[in-house]
Amino acid sequence: MRAAAAIGSLAVSVALIVATSACDEGEPESTKTQYGDCDVSGHHGEFHLSPKTAGALTVKTTLPAPGWWNGDTPASVKSGYEYCMAANIAYRSGLDRLKVENAPFPEVVSGRTTNFDLALAQITITPERSKVAAFSPPYLDSTLGVLIRDGEKINENNLRDVRIGVAEGTTGEAFVKNRLKPTKPVTAYANDPEMVTALEKGRIDAVVHDTTILLAYPQKREGRVRIVGQYRTDQGYGALYPKGSPNKSELDHVIKQLIDDGTLAKLSVVYLGAAFGQDPDKIPYFTVKEGS
Repeated sequence: MRAAAAIGSLAVSVALIVATSACDEGEPESTKTQYGDCDVSGHHGEFHLSPKTAGALTVKTTLPAPGWWNGDTPASVKSGYEYCMAANIAYRSGLDRLKVENAPFPEVVSGRTTNFDLALAQITITPERSKVAAFSPPYLDSTLGVLIRDGEKINENNLRDVRIGVAEGTTGEAFVKNRLKPTKPVTAYANDPEMVTALEKGRIDAVVHDTTILLAYPQKREGRVRIVGQYRTDQGYGALYPKGSPNKSELDHVIKQLIDDGTLAKLSVVYLGAAFGQDPDKIPYFTVKEGS
């Protein structure tokens, strides 16, 4: 998905980072604007945007996305890596609220949605997507994980010969069809829970999707599914902007600042560390076999 090596190493080595609350440098704690359960930092109003809605940062995402957006509806989300990333962007831009809008992932990355300031939905930056939208600098590395039912013997040698499920419109779907080239039909799903349920019920045998998304499922469905491997993609997640957005330069600066001052690394510890439940670096790396 929807996923800068130095940035990714901060995210995946979450056990090495001490979880600390971000503290504001220029505004007393008691006067800070509240964005759900997020801690915000930096200088309020340091950056200047032309938002679609006065006083608000309008953010598109695709729910559910545990760890990234903790809640099933826009109104219920109060925390998560990308939610609190958006909160910090809004705060540093002098916008006192977040306007979260849920949209199907294929619509977000195809340029078919409008009237928003940015989208945060674990979106992998690709040349194809860059033709219809603009992107921020990458803020997190992405790999593609392989999720199977616990007890099954599926590995990099026989993955091509089982029924694979993918998320519709994602880089995982393109990777499976164009690189793995499985011998059985590939099934694309509109949302992640539906796809994982299909795996559990035996309608498919494996899921290939962003590792940082799949890592939440072995914890939630203990004893039923597990991640057996991951593929390197040499790609990263970026914030997506509407093509021609007047805010691109300013938003790029905010996100770069969040990377450089360690804010995103702290969010990774607090939200993704809890969702991962394991060190992604210890998951074996698969390779695409010659002739696949």
